[in-house]
Amino acid sequence: MGLRLGSRGSPLARWQADHVAARLRAAWPGLAVDIVIIKTEGDQRAGAAPSPSFGKGIFVKEIEDALLRGAIDLAVHSLKDLPTETPAGLILAAIPARHDARDALICRAARRVADLPQNALLATGSPRRRCQLLHARKDLRFTQLRGNVDTRLRKLDEGHFEALILAVAGIERLGLTEAPYAPIPFSLCLPAPGQGALAIEIRADDATARRHVGPLDDPGTARCVAAERAFLAALGAGCLAPAGALATIAGDTLVLDAMVGTPDGRELKRDRLEGAVSDAEAVGAALAQRLLAAGGDAILREVRDAELSGGS
Repeated sequence: MGLRLGSRGSPLARWQADHVAARLRAAWPGLAVDIVIIKTEGDQRAGAAPSPSFGKGIFVKEIEDALLRGAIDLAVHSLKDLPTETPAGLILAAIPARHDARDALICRAARRVADLPQNALLATGSPRRRCQLLHARKDLRFTQLRGNVDTRLRKLDEGHFEALILAVAGIERLGLTEAPYAPIPFSLCLPAPGQGALAIEIRADDATARRHVGPLDDPGTARCVAAERAFLAALGAGCLAPAGALATIAGDTLVLDAMVGTPDGRELKRDRLEGAVSDAEAVGAALAQRLLAAGGDAILREVRDAELSGGS
C-alpha cells in the first residue's frame, strides 16, 4: 500500500513534501509515500515579475490536474498559493498546524522597519507587503524580485538592495536561520491569508487518502485559515490586490484582523471582527463586507483599473 504525493520542485516545496511524507509515515508505520515532482506554470515563469496575466493558481494548476486524472493521490501546497475556489472533484482534506505567519525583514543594518535608512530600497514582489510598509514609511523604495530564497539572499549580500522581505515560515523551514532576519509585527504588516500554513489536497471520492491524511489535520489552524480565505473570497480582490488577513483563536472566540489597500500605501483600510470559532467563514465574509463598505470597494476598483491599464 502506498501514496503518491505531488509537489513542486523548489527547495521549499520539497521541504513541505518531505515534511508531510514523514508525518504520514509516522502516523501509518509501513506506509510507502512516493514524492512526484510536477512543474507548474509559476515555476516555468520564475524569472518574470508578477502581473495580472499570471492569473490564479499558477503554482497549483498542473498539480491539481495530475490529482484529478489520478496520476497522484494527494498534493501538498503552501496554502497562500491556493485560489479560494477548490476545483470540482477535489477537497482540502487536512490543514496541519501552522508555522509562524509573520513576514520578516532581512537586513544587516536594521532589525526594525522603523530603523531602516531614509529612502532604503527593499526587495519584494508582494503588493500586500509594499502597501503596508509604505503606509508606515512613505520614503521607502521597492524593487521586484523573484527566484528562490538562496538567489534573493545572495543579491542582498551583493548590495542590490538594503533589505529583503520574506515569510518567516520559508526562512525557518529551509534552515536559513543564520540570515539576519527579524519578524515584522502583525501590527505593522498583516500576512497573506493562509501564510505559514500547508494544505493537503485529495480527490473528494478518495476515502483511502482521506483516512491517511486525517491525523495530520489541526482543527484550530483549519478554522483560522477558513476565516482568512472566506475574507479574501468575499472581498473579490484580484490576485495582485494588497489584502491581508490573520485569524487567531481564544477559547471559543475567533478573532480576525484584515486589511486592504492601494499598492502605493496611500490608502489602507484595516479592521477586526470577532465571532464563534464554528462561524469562521461567516466572520471572514462579514469582515470583508465591512471593509468594502468602509472604502475598500473604491480601493479595489482603483487597483483593478490600474491592472487593466498596465499600471502598478
